[in-house]
Amino acid sequence: MKQIIKTPNAPAPIGPYNQAIVANGFLYVSGQIAINPQNNELVLSSVEDETKQVMDNLSAILAEAKFSFEDVVKTTIFLSDMSLFPVVNEIYGSYFTGAFPARETIAVAGLPKNVNVEISVVATKA
Repeated sequence: MKQIIKTPNAPAPIGPYNQAIVANGFLYVSGQIAINPQNNELVLSSVEDETKQVMDNLSAILAEAKFSFEDVVKTTIFLSDMSLFPVVNEIYGSYFTGAFPARETIAVAGLPKNVNVEISVVATKA
């Protein structure tokens, strides 16, 4: 059985998917981009601001499902350019305490709405 997670504190999906799904004790959070859920506008003023908005969106979804960054076991970071890695990595890391999750970071040819950063996570309380 799966449970759909939805919160108005993160952007609504821009396609046929959900913000997150809980299944078998795992939370699977769809890739988040820097859409401000308050006004539905992209935050692209800087890579720092963009990454912070992505992480805040992930945080809101985790909280809605009663999880936190401490429960995250796997992340995937997609970047428009690997030169953004140091800045994104520093901000990303500031959201975690204790043991970091497993992760891969991938540079891709394009991301939704031409953003620079998209991040997805998997979490569990196990």
